[in-house]
Amino acid sequence: MNGLRVGVVGAGILGLAVARQLAGSGARVTVLEKEDRVAAHQTGHNSGVAHAGLYYPPGSLKARLCRRGLGLLREYCAERGLPYVECGKVVVARNPAELDRLAEIERRARANGVPGLRRLTADGLREVEPHAAGVAALHSPRTAIVDFAAVARAMAAELDGAVRTGTAVTRIRRSGDEVVVNEEFAFDRLVVCAGLWSDRVARLAGDSPGPAIVPFRGEYHRLVPGRTDLVRGLIYPVPDPRYPFLGVHFTRRVDGGVDVGPNAVLALAREGYRRRDVRPAELWETLRWPGFRRLAARHWRTGLREMYGSAVRRAFVAEARSFVPELRVADVTPAPAGVRAQAVDLDGSLVDDFRIGRIGPVITVRNAPSPAATSSLAIAEHLAEQAALD
Repeated sequence: MNGLRVGVVGAGILGLAVARQLAGSGARVTVLEKEDRVAAHQTGHNSGVAHAGLYYPPGSLKARLCRRGLGLLREYCAERGLPYVECGKVVVARNPAELDRLAEIERRARANGVPGLRRLTADGLREVEPHAAGVAALHSPRTAIVDFAAVARAMAAELDGAVRTGTAVTRIRRSGDEVVVNEEFAFDRLVVCAGLWSDRVARLAGDSPGPAIVPFRGEYHRLVPGRTDLVRGLIYPVPDPRYPFLGVHFTRRVDGGVDVGPNAVLALAREGYRRRDVRPAELWETLRWPGFRRLAARHWRTGLREMYGSAVRRAFVAEARSFVPELRVADVTPAPAGVRAQAVDLDGSLVDDFRIGRIGPVITVRNAPSPAATSSLAIAEHLAEQAALD
């Protein structure tokens, strides 16, 4: 790729990882970021978990890139002295009805080659997490926690001035073999890693309307000082395949704090981190997408439950207490929220796997949910291969 001019839209961890990979292959890279800093949105507002690959269907892009990405991320953090703590995770079956689903997760995890995986009894669970309750669990000791914003800043520093902050992409057009952005930048290739705005930027490049991004705010609480000893590592629920989101869980952070959450409520703006953040035009864009209306019709009960947990802290804590019975309302305080860029297809289904498209010289990342941060260096390898193709 020597001398190839490549533009990357978005300076989250994925865009920066792609830019770093391309620059290392000899491309002349420019990263365009609308904010005044890198990692301003999903990268800087996530749980900080480096996933080991438990949940994902074997053979899926998620499964393959997560396992590769975790190893690359571990090496990257070690080389640069960035925090990387293998605190481990337990996935807890709270009652016998969840045991079949726990067994399916174990099957997937073993097929994906997750290292060190152990099935725990109730007594075994208490040895790993003394304050947790459940009838059985899976223990993934290699699941880790990191500071993804710090990783992104390290990647940006490697790019030596190639990141153009304060540069929103408003126009993309083809001119012969070139891709022209904002009538200012000309590239041989363009890679769109625009997160919450990925569908809009992809449409500017001529991509299809769907899937559309529906923003979901994930609200967290944080254990107060003096109660963080309730959780040693990560305590997760067994996912229910009937519902679109994972549910409340406990996450230790690299600074020693412990977050409880998130829930998942519709954000009223693409960057709606607070309840009062409302942008009518963006909300209307979400509501008029047929896929969202079909999703809402299918899961309205779940949506109401999530909204109730958002409005009533006692209800939020009650859900979390099913994993850690000693938890009380006074043990938590509100913590910063994040917004998940969830791609939704026309039929109302949530796009589960990474979705990557191509329109001539333009590569679009249309869906990059968790574990995209974990997988970022491996996704970068994959996208760099795509960019090298004529």
